[in-house]
Amino acid sequence: METQLDPMKDDLPLMANTSYMLVKHYVLDLDVDFKGKVLEGSIVLFFETGSQYRKTSIAGKECSQSQFDESCEMRASEPCRIPMTNVPTCSSKTEYNDFAIGGKEEEATTDENSNHSNSELSSGISSSKDHCDLENHGNKDFLLVLDCCDLSVLKVEEVDVAAVSGTEKFTRPAKLTGVSQELENLRNQIVHELVTLPADRWKEQLCYFTHCSQAPGCGELLFSIGPWSLEIRKSGIQTPADFPHAIRIWYKTKPEGRSVTWTTDQSGRPCVYTMGSPINNRALFPCQEPPIALSTWQASVRTAAGFVVLMSGENSAEPVQLQEGVLSWYYYVSMPMPASTFTIAVGCWQEVKQQSFKETAAIETNTEFSLPSSQTDFRWHEEICGHVEYPCRFQNPAARLQAVIPYRVFAPWCLMESCEEYLLQLIPQCLSAAYATLGTHPFCRLDVLIVPSNFSSLGMASPHIIFLSQSVLPGGKHLCGTRLCHEIAHAWFGLAIGARDWTEEWLSEGFATFLEDIFWARAQQLSHDEIKGQQELKALLRWRRLRDEVQNSEEELQVLRPKKESTGELSESGASVVKYGLKAEKIFMQVHYLKGYFLLRSLARTIGEVSYLASLRKFVVKFHGQLVLSQDFLSMLLEDIPKQKGSGLTVESIFQNWLDTSGIPKPLLEEGETWKECQLVQQVSGEVTKWIQANRRIRKSSKKKMKQDEVVFQQLLPDQLVLLLESLLEEKTLCPRILQCLEKTYKLRGQDAEVSH
Repeated sequence: METQLDPMKDDLPLMANTSYMLVKHYVLDLDVDFKGKVLEGSIVLFFETGSQYRKTSIAGKECSQSQFDESCEMRASEPCRIPMTNVPTCSSKTEYNDFAIGGKEEEATTDENSNHSNSELSSGISSSKDHCDLENHGNKDFLLVLDCCDLSVLKVEEVDVAAVSGTEKFTRPAKLTGVSQELENLRNQIVHELVTLPADRWKEQLCYFTHCSQAPGCGELLFSIGPWSLEIRKSGIQTPADFPHAIRIWYKTKPEGRSVTWTTDQSGRPCVYTMGSPINNRALFPCQEPPIALSTWQASVRTAAGFVVLMSGENSAEPVQLQEGVLSWYYYVSMPMPASTFTIAVGCWQEVKQQSFKETAAIETNTEFSLPSSQTDFRWHEEICGHVEYPCRFQNPAARLQAVIPYRVFAPWCLMESCEEYLLQLIPQCLSAAYATLGTHPFCRLDVLIVPSNFSSLGMASPHIIFLSQSVLPGGKHLCGTRLCHEIAHAWFGLAIGARDWTEEWLSEGFATFLEDIFWARAQQLSHDEIKGQQELKALLRWRRLRDEVQNSEEELQVLRPKKESTGELSESGASVVKYGLKAEKIFMQVHYLKGYFLLRSLARTIGEVSYLASLRKFVVKFHGQLVLSQDFLSMLLEDIPKQKGSGLTVESIFQNWLDTSGIPKPLLEEGETWKECQLVQQVSGEVTKWIQANRRIRKSSKKKMKQDEVVFQQLLPDQLVLLLESLLEEKTLCPRILQCLEKTYKLRGQDAEVSH
């Protein structure tokens, strides 16, 4: 493994050595400080020994040790000892009243030390040094590497999970046969039994995670912070199996940290949220970022009264008052997902509610769709899931029949009325359309938040929560509906099914772009001809965007599978890089959306939409809860349609034509002209001709006024307007009077953001 990575390079390093130790669960316990613009507190990580060590240790401990030497090279400059005093061993109390376990609960909580202050956390800390004492350990100690950036780490300690009442049942003598009874082994055995509890005991597991996270520390660990990582050792511990499997990290974020943004909402109130940074969440908490590190989490977040905490969580959290003016919010997830999908937003959000129950019922009644080929879908559901064990909705009969999951909408006070107008009504329609297309919703609930105006995208999906830009609200329901459909599609593609290699973004964005058209057509309940017309118009617009992007971007950024045959490969330690993950231009590119969309559209046209959507549903059932590569989808699709292999459609040919090359794919070049025959496009062409002729007449005779009754212009759909304006912009000159007439004819100031742009 390359131990020193240049943070100025284009590639994003994923440093965590997940092959040796794998995080299974995070417990965050944080305070929000708007004055200092920091989040501070602690995080407890529960580990399992990684696959690489388990595999190599068969040959013997001595043999496997040599594999760690390279990754254990330290990068500390001037090691020093940081004294830690007055740091409490237990964070403030987490609400877990719904759960009960055996044993004496009072032994698992520490009321005396339940509240810590900023002064306590910073007591005895030398702010100019970020390294613990690393002397006298040689280079044979095992080094745990976590992804970390822009964080102030104050202390790292082992957690004494053996001190928690009730954990004795995880240490039965039969389970420790041939194993030393040393306390270290005992603690690791408890963690192992806890993280491997069966899915039907998830509530009990969550409760024990809570209690164990509040257990006292039992020894500080040595640590060092690099540009992209946090490295942790325990003196004398040379293998992952012997390294503490439960550790607590006391830390605080930095105001300039790139994982969250501190700003004000549209009503002028302070807020903070994760905005989808290229460096993901490593500046929010120390974590393992490689996608393979699928984990669950729970979080308690304290903030001043008046603020609402929204988060990726299965529960709709209700605040608990800890003291005058301080509220605590608690969320959890039981489905393992990459740490990069964790999302938080803290602000003075207001919940937008329906005017009446009758209106809600009417909306949901009118948007229920039956699931296509439902009998086939349910046969798939009866199969055993292929993912690691967790309480899966695909195995829950009630969840499989839920077309509309519970949802809430939050926004700044000044935007509540805008949300009521369209957004609130569109959510059940879009959820039902998604269910009709793909089946079971992977997540049990949904929050939708209108984020501050500095949000750089139109939307972002995370488990249980979607961020939408304020730009989707004005100008009717078209943009709001299509964007909502796009983000809902990510519940299946991007979240429930993730890319094993993050360079294959098309597996998330290409699918969401393709499915947004399917969902939106069903949500509007359009006829077959209307669906075909709108989708061909959309295809032409996207083709024009792709053409422009290909002409104005670097070729290396146009490739959907830039690592080609080495896609998905990791180093021995589990570390890797996201190719071009830090390249500034890449953030604004849409090539993964567009080329991915056109590939899926081409496959659907070749196979037939009905068969294709059936294959998508089968793919979802087979691979939900798992990470995939391009060939996993393509191979399954082509196996289902054997006749296509005979016609030259193979995984290799798709790689060659679509995924491994830059520029416009050859099959797409041949199809580009066909969309111009679409009736909606022909209508726009006719209107463009009228405007160009009117422009020429006015330019020839500037004194001659253009009478309104001379030309009758047709009303156009939003996507038609975009095509019209793009076409007119290709003219060398448009006189001011034409621009004024365009504004008046189409009421451009009242159109949606895409038309306005």
